[in-house]
Order: sequence, then structure tokens, then C-alpha cells
Amino acid sequence: MNTEKLLFSGFGGQGILFAGKFIAYHGLLSGKNVSWLPSYGPEMRGGTASCGIIISDSDIGSPIVSEPDILVAMNLPSLDRYEGSVKKGGIIIADSTLIERKIVRDDVEAIYITATALAEENGITPLANMIIAGRLLSILGKYNKTEIDEALSHVISAKHADMIESNRLALKIGAEK
Repeated sequence: MNTEKLLFSGFGGQGILFAGKFIAYHGLLSGKNVSWLPSYGPEMRGGTASCGIIISDSDIGSPIVSEPDILVAMNLPSLDRYEGSVKKGGIIIADSTLIERKIVRDDVEAIYITATALAEENGITPLANMIIAGRLLSILGKYNKTEIDEALSHVISAKHADMIESNRLALKIGAEK
């Protein structure tokens, strides 16, 4: 039985919920049982946002992710808040453009990626979230162009179809870092 519990967290407006939804759809399209539970402060844009994702070979009893295997922290308040909750032996992925401090724990794998800077350098400023999602899929050995395209087609509405190629680029940049 294989179950992965993930927690994405950052400021509202960073695309936390979108990236989590993309990862959840990616798991769903791989034939897994999936749970996606968004949470955001009343301020929304600029406030805190997080989402828990569970991807499992078996039934999921609760959608709550209190002890993630993987934490994606896109800002310092998120890292400060959730670093201690990551399962021993887990992974913390931090956007080191926005988080200057190092991960304190030595019982987890710390991965730093300059996602916000990479997004700016590549002219895809709002897609630092997807750069991190690409890195995550690469780490998990699940970066597959066909599955990515299918998941993107489910999470990007027809109204924003012009963003599909930019999202593909962001995912590719993250996977190669």
C-alpha cells in the first residue's frame, strides 16, 4: 500500500491551491485514490493559503493532512508554521527566492529551488507554483509529459487555455532543476 500525504502552503495569489489541484489530478489520472482539501484565510489574495493532498493506492479515510510526507513552502510563514509537522524522513521543498533561512530539521530532506526567480527569468512570473510542482513530480519519478498534459487539460479552464503552454514550460523548468 502506497500513500503520499502532501501539504502545499504560501500566500494567497501564489497559486497554492491550483498547484495542489494539478498534483491531485495527476494522481487521479494515474489511477490512484485522491483527496484535495483547500484552506485559505479570509483575506484570500495576500493571506495564507494551503491545501492538503493525499494520493493513495487504497481508500482514504480522512482528507486532513496533519503529518505530511512532503511539504511545499512558498513563503517563510508557511515554513515556520509547518516545518515541524513533516513526517520524519519526509521532504520539504522551499522557494528559496522568498525564504532566506535554511530548514532547521536534520531528519528530513531539504530541497531549495529559486522558483520565484526562475519564473521571473523565464517570463512566467505567476507560475513559480508550477515550477515547484514540476520539481516535485521529478523528485517522485512521476514526470510524464502525457500525464502532465492530461492533468493540465483538467485544471486549466477553456477561458485560460492560452496558459497551457506557459504551465508546461514551468513544469519542465522545475523538473530540470
